[in-house]
Amino acid sequence: MISVVDYDMGNLGSVVKALEFLGQPAQITSDPKQVLQSDRLILPGVGAMSYAMQKLREKGLDEALAAFFAKERPFLGICLGMQLVFERSEEGQTGGLGLLPGIVRRFSDSGKLKIPHMGWNQIDDSRLTLIPEKAYFYFVHSYFVEPGDQELVAARATHGRSFTAAIQNGSILLTQFHPEKSGAAGLGLLQKWLTTG
Repeated sequence: MISVVDYDMGNLGSVVKALEFLGQPAQITSDPKQVLQSDRLILPGVGAMSYAMQKLREKGLDEALAAFFAKERPFLGICLGMQLVFERSEEGQTGGLGLLPGIVRRFSDSGKLKIPHMGWNQIDDSRLTLIPEKAYFYFVHSYFVEPGDQELVAARATHGRSFTAAIQNGSILLTQFHPEKSGAAGLGLLQKWLTTG
């Protein structure tokens, strides 16, 4: 059973449609019990981290996500869903779930850099076959993850500076980009994720 976590902060429909296109049904849930019973879990998200954490706590999903992590089952965090996994964010100095070490930082606002970083961007330094080197994925974000352990970085991209585009740690995969909005490359990533781990 694949679950997509609903905490009022993401375009869940596009994730579910991408999975359905690949022949994989998924349930949308905000029930902590269903989260824990899932075989695979997707945490999407768009918006402010402080509000997202508030909603996760209100629904009891913060504890459910931590418990799911402990089971080492396949987990995919997308965009804000990636950032929430880490310890804190510069966005209002918000605390995250703290499931992996690291800080979410804002792109430097020098006036020369377009923020948010929005649109297609090329992947560099990928160490994962499901994220092809030089492939293009779709990004929408103003913040990026700086992990405490650089060995977690699975791929990078550049927007004014090099930044973490993906994290991989065992069965955990986190992407700053949106695979569900990234055409063939994104569908390929989802297809491989569904059959690995």
